[in-house]
Amino acid sequence: MSVTLARVAAVIESRKIDKGGDPATSYVSRLFSKGDDAILKKIGEEATELVMAAKDARVDGDSAKVLYECADLWFHSMVLLAQFGLSPQQVLDELARREGVSGIDEKAARPT
Repeated sequence: MSVTLARVAAVIESRKIDKGGDPATSYVSRLFSKGDDAILKKIGEEATELVMAAKDARVDGDSAKVLYECADLWFHSMVLLAQFGLSPQQVLDELARREGVSGIDEKAARPT
């Protein structure tokens, strides 16, 4: 796993309330204290902002906001992973498992 992803994941984990995270001083702790719905709402907001940044970039050719908003979405997704006891490495492992598998074939093989 990327050293940066591992570091960010460790910081997020350390902000959990049961690990001493303080909602009064930590944004991530505040999200954890509010629960799943607050984290999910933030992910929805960040996903929307990413979509809008991409639409703007398509018009003005400036992709800097796409990068910025994607980082926000990834970060908040990592908070959600931690909320459910999952790690970025598990996501990378799942992506590796899917590598070389046709998305069309995989979808066709799903039970209906």
